[in-house]
Amino acid sequence: MNDSAHNESAPTSASVARHAGVSRATVSYVLNGQAAGKVSAATQAKVKKAAQELGYVPHAAARSLRSGSSGLVLIAVPADTVPAFGPLFATFVAHFQTALEKYGYTGVLHGARADRSPQDTARAWAELRPAAVLATFGAPLTRDSVEILHRSGTRAVLSFGPPPAPGAHGITMDQEEIGAVAAAHLLSSGRRSLGVVIPQEHGLDSFSAPRLTGAQRAAAAFPGATLTPLPLAYTEESAAQVAVSAAHLDGIFGYNDEYAMLLLRALQDAGTDVPRDTALVGADDLLIARLLRPRLTSVRTRLPEPHEVAALVDRLVTDDSIRPGVRFRSTAQIEPRESSA
Repeated sequence: MNDSAHNESAPTSASVARHAGVSRATVSYVLNGQAAGKVSAATQAKVKKAAQELGYVPHAAARSLRSGSSGLVLIAVPADTVPAFGPLFATFVAHFQTALEKYGYTGVLHGARADRSPQDTARAWAELRPAAVLATFGAPLTRDSVEILHRSGTRAVLSFGPPPAPGAHGITMDQEEIGAVAAAHLLSSGRRSLGVVIPQEHGLDSFSAPRLTGAQRAAAAFPGATLTPLPLAYTEESAAQVAVSAAHLDGIFGYNDEYAMLLLRALQDAGTDVPRDTALVGADDLLIARLLRPRLTSVRTRLPEPHEVAALVDRLVTDDSIRPGVRFRSTAQIEPRESSA
């Protein structure tokens, strides 16, 4: 086997400059996306061709040392709860990463270890010199951790879901409203004995607890209404047990569409007619929920689209005059279908 290719010196920006017949500064402008208004289109093409011919790739770590930050946008999640976020979050991340590329950023999913303090987690993020950090539910953000990121050169810190920590921007998702909208729909249709699914999977407490609180708040406005928490693991066996124990209920909020679909099958297997005996409501308004029979009523949450969040990130990175605060608040509405008719 010929290893000569591995022993050759890697091409440098100086190599590209010589090959293209331009200065190293020109190469830097072109390959770092800063050529607009400084380098002609013809010269940009010549530099890119030279880099391609030599097999040169800019060194991200070296670039971040020079500039103080990289082109990374960290999408921070708790390391041990990533699978719990489900298809809605996975779809958002995929589209968000694609949208970021149009602004010259690379979106990277990064887990936050549960055994680290918010400050230590922020230091771990800061070592990568991200241009921005988007912290989701459960990923720790405090005043001190935000300051650590800013001091290290991170231009924008955003929370996605919970209220923002001081110094950060926020896209807030009102979990209580989701529970309240679901319960209010069931109660308005005459149901008075409600159940609320509480997932037993690790990492979902920050979603399920406020949804239960919202449902309780809605039930308090209807005299005679009762509300029973229904612990449910994401297994057929657990769903079968809940279906039997919930036989006396006339309405159930299934936490989200996935848990509601699991419970729907178990209720039907137990001989419960949905919606005649028990109405059922999910959340997230997934396509598959609409393909069920009966079709699943669901709470739809309006959040900014991935391309809108990417545009916001770019604006916050490039304009440090924007004061921290909530940039967007979610809204929730019911999508009524046959499962709660």
